[in-house]
Amino acid sequence: MFTGIVEEKGSIRSIKQLNHALKLQIEAKKVLEDVSIGDSIAVNGVCLTVTAYTTTTFTVDVIPETFRGSSLSELSSQSIVNLERAMSFNGRFGGHFVSGHIDTVGKIARTWLEDNAKYIYINVPHTKYVALKGSITVDGTSLTVFNVDDSGFTISLIPETQAATILGDKNQGDTVNIEFDMLAKYMERLMETSHHKQESNLTEEKLRQFGF
Repeated sequence: MFTGIVEEKGSIRSIKQLNHALKLQIEAKKVLEDVSIGDSIAVNGVCLTVTAYTTTTFTVDVIPETFRGSSLSELSSQSIVNLERAMSFNGRFGGHFVSGHIDTVGKIARTWLEDNAKYIYINVPHTKYVALKGSITVDGTSLTVFNVDDSGFTISLIPETQAATILGDKNQGDTVNIEFDMLAKYMERLMETSHHKQESNLTEEKLRQFGF
């Protein structure tokens, strides 16, 4: 489990591809402070398992399902990536619950600047899980949705996020990993289940009463 608060930007030291599988060696600093074999580290929002490490790098494997379902297939040597260790229960929780399991990839349609903010409009296959002022994860970064329509949504980056994540350098045409809000997906599943069970007392009206 992650928070969507990117800890640092790392660099791809080496990349080996075998058909639809990858082995990535990533140069980093902060996420290596307490690293162990088997630890989970989110790379551009994708939860990957550490299989080896040195004082300056860690290695992860990307399986075919992840290769096909994320933007990691577009990485190359020297690519810059967002990195976050799995959340610590003795630390502050500043983002939102992020699983590290990518739902879809989006395409940046437009970017623009307004005062100190960078706005990004991202096209996605569907927006049924996207809510105005709700949370969304883009390349592993927890963000707030400022506008949403049938084709995509808009996010805004403060100067700190522009500097601390790879999103500050993203431009029109770039592909990004998208993870929708976990709560929205669970609510949909609960509603689907309740429709198939007449004895269930869960209704849309009751969800609204509880603030969903």
